[in-house]
Amino acid sequence: MQPNPSSPGPASTSVEPHVQGAPAGSSSSRSRDEGPIVPMVPLGGDVEAGPATLTAEEPAPDATLRTASSLWAVVLAGGIGSRFWPLSSPDRPKQLLSLVGERPLIADTIARLAPLVPPERVLVLTSRDIAGALHAAIPEVPEENMLIEPRPLGTAAALAWGAQEVARRAGPETVFCTMHADLAVAFPDEFRRVLRQAAAVASADASLVVVGARPTRPETGFGYLLPGAPLDADASGANEGPSRVVRFVEKPGIILAETLIGEGALWNTGIFVWRASVVLEAIAKHTAELWPGLAALQARDYERFAGMIQHVSIDRGLLERSEHVLVLPADFGWDDVGTWASLRRVRELDDTGNGAFGSVHFVDCASNVVHCEEGTVVAYGVAQLLLVALPGLTFVTTLDRAAELNPLLEKLPGEIRRRHDARGTTRPET
Repeated sequence: MQPNPSSPGPASTSVEPHVQGAPAGSSSSRSRDEGPIVPMVPLGGDVEAGPATLTAEEPAPDATLRTASSLWAVVLAGGIGSRFWPLSSPDRPKQLLSLVGERPLIADTIARLAPLVPPERVLVLTSRDIAGALHAAIPEVPEENMLIEPRPLGTAAALAWGAQEVARRAGPETVFCTMHADLAVAFPDEFRRVLRQAAAVASADASLVVVGARPTRPETGFGYLLPGAPLDADASGANEGPSRVVRFVEKPGIILAETLIGEGALWNTGIFVWRASVVLEAIAKHTAELWPGLAALQARDYERFAGMIQHVSIDRGLLERSEHVLVLPADFGWDDVGTWASLRRVRELDDTGNGAFGSVHFVDCASNVVHCEEGTVVAYGVAQLLLVALPGLTFVTTLDRAAELNPLLEKLPGEIRRRHDARGTTRPET
């Protein structure tokens, strides 16, 4: 495959501060203000009639494929992270927490992409209330690459905006990856190798490519992808390449999870790789929740776009409705940093499975998570507990109960909830 020789165009002074410009020194034969990628859907029109046909220019034969050397990334970084209450808050959202290593989650994500995807080719979708703090944690990402949502959009709409922006800046056949800001990766080199492989697949095939992690346990909090026959198995019958997805299962019970693993299902990592034109055409075809706002998105009227759409996730609004989804198996130590319990899998643990941050001493303890930002915590003879010690508040529960904290937040006295309220403008679960 040959890389597309086209590259992003010069900056336009008419673009809003949070979406302007392409990387310095780039050029293009297309105007950056042209936006023929998303189909024009009449505002207020009949949604039942479906979307119009795309009007994107046909690329030249020698520019149909894009390789990993020009890969872009769209990082979804909206919301506060209520499942990490009381540590997460509107002033300190989950993406800014150092939950896995020494750096904030968002900084880990940007650093992990480089050098495969340099910061100037990374777009970050986030909300207005946390955008400033988020950019302070990743100053290497140009300010014009921070795409600031007028209000929480939902992940499918955030993807549509990111894809439209990639197409506008770098061309419709540009390949980009999409991921959340809160994933953990044990082997970054292998992670980048898989992204390169997925980019090659997406360049050659007009499909939506999902990176699937091989399960290590029957996890009930993840989504599962059941692959069909591999597109290209080697002589031994092993499949290290992509397969068509034949079934999606979101958060199955323990018995179904065990059954799916036995059938060869993979975890849905939430890491996707695709061409901008392919994903935009798929959204126009399948994601009816966004149809009323697509014309506004193309016109770059983001306030109107946000006000005309319905919340839906990438998985349910796009992938589960498309017949062209591939899954690529991977083994780079992926985990979703989604709950307090996940920290026992991604943090360094002592010999009895305890994970700690701050001044913590364990005696005859096993499988606890302690986060201490004030004073010293001494734990004696306990197991499977979560303890968070912050200035003015100590929170104790079991790791099992920490998986869902909304019932707790709803019952807390108003004073405590106001002082330590993580719900803020959290992106709705979809």
